[in-house]
Amino acid sequence: MARKHIHELGDWPRFTWDSKTLAPLLSEVRLRQGLLVGKMRGFGLPSRWTATLKVLTEETIKSSAIEGVVLDPENVRSSLARRLGLEIGGLKDHKDRNVDGVVEMMLDATQKFNKPLTRERLFDWHAHLFPGVRTTSDKFRVGAWRDESHGPMQVVSGPVGRHKVRYVAPAAARVESEVGKFLTWFDGNEQEDPLLKAAIAHLWFVTIHPFEDGNGRIGRAIAEMCLARSDGSSQRFYSMSSQILEERKGYYEVLEKTQAGSLDITKWLMWFLGCLDRAIEQSNQITSSALEKEWFWKALKQRKVSLNDRQKKVLNKLFSGFEGKLTRDKWMKITKTSSRTALRDIEELIAIGVIEQEEAGGRSTSYRLNRIVEEKTEKPKELGDK
Repeated sequence: MARKHIHELGDWPRFTWDSKTLAPLLSEVRLRQGLLVGKMRGFGLPSRWTATLKVLTEETIKSSAIEGVVLDPENVRSSLARRLGLEIGGLKDHKDRNVDGVVEMMLDATQKFNKPLTRERLFDWHAHLFPGVRTTSDKFRVGAWRDESHGPMQVVSGPVGRHKVRYVAPAAARVESEVGKFLTWFDGNEQEDPLLKAAIAHLWFVTIHPFEDGNGRIGRAIAEMCLARSDGSSQRFYSMSSQILEERKGYYEVLEKTQAGSLDITKWLMWFLGCLDRAIEQSNQITSSALEKEWFWKALKQRKVSLNDRQKKVLNKLFSGFEGKLTRDKWMKITKTSSRTALRDIEELIAIGVIEQEEAGGRSTSYRLNRIVEEKTEKPKELGDK
């Protein structure tokens, strides 16, 4: 006999949980969340928006990466900055329909977090994820609930022919009704703890699995919307998806077990809150990196330093977690230019003190950012706070 999933149980979707078990962790996460938001409010408005840009960039990239979708970080950052109206140094002036669509969804969820979540809004988000695909396409339904033209909606893993069915979603005929119940709860139950609501909303939505594709990304956008409501701010200082990507195996394991278990979702809530706690803990690294980058460009602006597009591109990559050491060969590959042009670009940056040559020379000559550039710009004291 095939196992039942939680949406087949008689009391679905009446979730239950052990409040006493959750209380200590919930209290700890709330405290960490409050300390972070309080710390960030100590910075000036421009710095907070710079950190928000970095966090939203991470959230957008990592939420897609969880599903195996790779987005170009520079395109994501540029698209977000344009839509937020932020003037950030070294932006890439390039548009990508797929990136712009994902960014549109993320900003609608986080910047308009107090607006009701509706059927039409979910359709818009889905259409943003798949730009250029016709709504009535025979191969793929976009901006519409899934049907069963290709059979039941199943989540599978493993190679074709030897795959394992991990989850079977509710029949397509139930989707409209199931989503209706979810939306009524989402905007109607103001008594629910906002952090628990984020966890429940994500689980509930991906269990319904109302679309043919993109359910995970939309489910995480819904969770981000709940977290923005919890913070009471459109400014974001921590990325849940970044932490989920780090713990992807555990994420899918606990989802699968919860969807095949009872309506007592205490274990799922414990995992979600723990992951959120670790995400907030890791946020200092993300926000500090963003602020460091802002001060760097501010210092160059104060010195009236003019850089070409190739130099801006490489410097941005150095701030975005550059792998290994920067060499002339890597400069040539990144900027698609000649050895002579690469050397000239590098020598110009060395001359004005933006980068410096590392100790080793010869064929292994490499370069790094000159941190002295940043030290000439006064930084807020809060960055050094522990």
